Amino acid sequence: MNADLVFGIHAVGALLQRAPQDVLEMFVMKDRDDKRMQPLIQQARQNGVSVQFCNRKTLDDMVGGQHQGIIAKARLQSSGSEADLAAIVAQQDKPFILILDGVTDPHNLGAILRSADAAGVHAVVAPKDRSVKLTSVVRKVACGAAESVPFITVTNLARTLRELQDAGVWIVGTAGETETLVYNADLKGSLALVLGAEGEGLRRLTRETCDSLVKIPMFGTVSSLNVSVAAGICLFEAVRQRQ
Repeated sequence: MNADLVFGIHAVGALLQRAPQDVLEMFVMKDRDDKRMQPLIQQARQNGVSVQFCNRKTLDDMVGGQHQGIIAKARLQSSGSEADLAAIVAQQDKPFILILDGVTDPHNLGAILRSADAAGVHAVVAPKDRSVKLTSVVRKVACGAAESVPFITVTNLARTLRELQDAGVWIVGTAGETETLVYNADLKGSLALVLGAEGEGLRRLTRETCDSLVKIPMFGTVSSLNVSVAAGICLFEAVRQRQ
């Protein structure tokens, strides 16, 4: 059976809360019986999950540290498909979608999923190629958001953008060469925000398919922001307008 290792208090807690049936086994550091750990152990046992107590080195060897004393072996989480995205869009009066064009760093994806969850995004979309998958590191950094926000991977991103346009979704990409600030764009309706890869930005075809382009104003010496930071700024400007 394909399985993944989910680690960290928040990530394992979210997994037990939202998909306990996917937890196959849990490993807890010996003598870690504080008030944060006990509810997770109890919840796992209530769902018939075997809990093994191990020393720190065993856990370190499993995931390379940063596990906070708890690791869950879970069924491998699969991403959604184009059909899932179409269903999500059809269910919403004003779909709010985040699209990532080639984000390859798992820490960035984890942070983006966390922001997307906080902003109420209905789905995060990425191409199947040239982008990071839902790894254990992504789930750890996301602090449970990987279990709550649908993550959709698509074969052809430009085609997906056109299908969203056909469904009435306005596609807004981020690009430094535009003169329109994100604060001056209309982000209130059915919306898909598109952010590009770290350092490279949007690919040409993706940029040309967008309905409009916006940028975040920059006043310092650096030329661009980390993509997870840029995602947070754009998402919550949309949230501000949509309230």
